[in-house]
Amino acid sequence: MSDAAAFAPDPSAALEATYRHVAETRMRGLPFVNPALAVEAVGFAPWEGRWLGVLVAPWFINLVLAPLDPAAWSPIGRGDKRRYRFPAGDYEFIGASEPGVGEFHVCSLFSPVLEFDDQATARFVAVHARAALLDAANREAHAVDEQPGPLARAGQSLDAPLSRRDVLRGRFRPDADADRR
Repeated sequence: MSDAAAFAPDPSAALEATYRHVAETRMRGLPFVNPALAVEAVGFAPWEGRWLGVLVAPWFINLVLAPLDPAAWSPIGRGDKRRYRFPAGDYEFIGASEPGVGEFHVCSLFSPVLEFDDQATARFVAVHARAALLDAANREAHAVDEQPGPLARAGQSLDAPLSRRDVLRGRFRPDADADRR
């Protein structure tokens, strides 16, 4: 068996077939289903030993992680949560499983999707959401990564001990004199 044979195939076709069936059976006629949208797997490609893509359905748009390299796949129970680190930040995924697909993990981007007028718009959003996830320029700054901002400094100051002199002079923070200059 070659190394390539050990990898799982692209889950796009299985996800589409499964969720088309769900749309025609369990979701038919429900008020939160958008009849302008269809099931479509968008942009599935390998990412860190997993398949990463976006699944559009008439009731959601989800990021999806599915097994690519069985050695890199770490299962979680259905409904259990796990955080994954992407260049744009950390995102929480929920364990899922469907017959015909197997186990995969999802992160909801939109649910419901009633604000989408057509499939082209939903696909456009899916393509750009996946691209944004892999762009470090979209990462939010964290206090750990940078110098603390004014709110973080104030919180740190509240934990600092105060002398009687500080209280008498109205300095409730160690850097209060710096604010008066």
